[in-house]
Amino acid sequence: MSTTVKAAVFLEAGAPPEIRPLVLPDPGPGQVRVRMTAAGVCHSDLSLSNGILPQLWPVVLGHEGSGVVEAVGPDVEHLSPGDRAVLNWAPACRSCWFCLKGEPYLCEHSLDGTLTPYAELTDGTPVHAGLNTGAFAEATVVPAHALVPLPEGVDPAAAALLGCAVLTGWGAVNNAARLRSGDSALVMGLGGVGMSLLQAARIAGADPLIAVDASPEKEEAARSLGATHFLVADATTPKEVRAIAGGRGVDHAFEVVGRAEVMRAAWDSTRRGGTVTVVGVGSAQDEISFSALEVFHQARTLQGCVYGSGDPDRDIPVLAESVRSGDLALSSMVTDEIPLEGIAEAFERMRRGQGGRSLVLFDS
Repeated sequence: MSTTVKAAVFLEAGAPPEIRPLVLPDPGPGQVRVRMTAAGVCHSDLSLSNGILPQLWPVVLGHEGSGVVEAVGPDVEHLSPGDRAVLNWAPACRSCWFCLKGEPYLCEHSLDGTLTPYAELTDGTPVHAGLNTGAFAEATVVPAHALVPLPEGVDPAAAALLGCAVLTGWGAVNNAARLRSGDSALVMGLGGVGMSLLQAARIAGADPLIAVDASPEKEEAARSLGATHFLVADATTPKEVRAIAGGRGVDHAFEVVGRAEVMRAAWDSTRRGGTVTVVGVGSAQDEISFSALEVFHQARTLQGCVYGSGDPDRDIPVLAESVRSGDLALSSMVTDEIPLEGIAEAFERMRRGQGGRSLVLFDS
């Protein structure tokens, strides 16, 4: 038996999504069907839709989601119908070289599910699941190990953000940079991940905590989430940051835009011996350069950070506890609550650099 649901389908790169009926198969061995509660609209979805990141077509995008287990296939023992869960778009195989080395966020097989169609349009056209999950639909079918049970006490809709924005931002601070209390920090780019990163840096004790964005309208939100200073991005940003941070620059700079010029600005804003953590996903054609002398002389570390350098099975319960304690605010990151039909407008807001996180709410 199959299930027909409503989904936002992207037929080709650069095309807007079309709301279409989608035919989902029943879950097979090791699979689970999830009735979606909410899905966040992430900038990575935009990069997939316009071809900056590779993707097979047609596709249902959306990888930041929460929902309720509706049906389980054979061999699924740790989940049952009715369980609430958060989607993990990069489930680790636990057996490849990277997983065995303790780096599940670099798993060699985490995106294998994107290569095979998971559903069909009503005319029989095969459809792929963007980043394994296909969250921009009323329901989806995913491997059981792509779900993390949601602890009690967390709003089930806002919990969608735990699956990408929050885990990525929190992990960049705690897993990748390992920021310590009293370290100075800079966050460049205040979308959903940047706002999460701000909160994580505040909780970790960053001081000063400088937020930078091209949009001056984001100052109020940035300060409410912990920024001690806010700057509107321009050519003078590195100089202004260094002036705030003792003339030396910050201990930690986080780039959350995915553009070479912003990465370079983050580098120039960091003290000698400091660390630049690149969280934003950029284009393969957008190159950044350094002189051989400055790499030696500045003694800075430039590092990438994939999915918060984390392990969702381990980290999402920790994040849920921070939500329950009131340290981590999820609802404050959501600027727009939208129906499935509002995804095209949400993508346009991201293109313009407006707002924080748009959250698709489903009737579940």
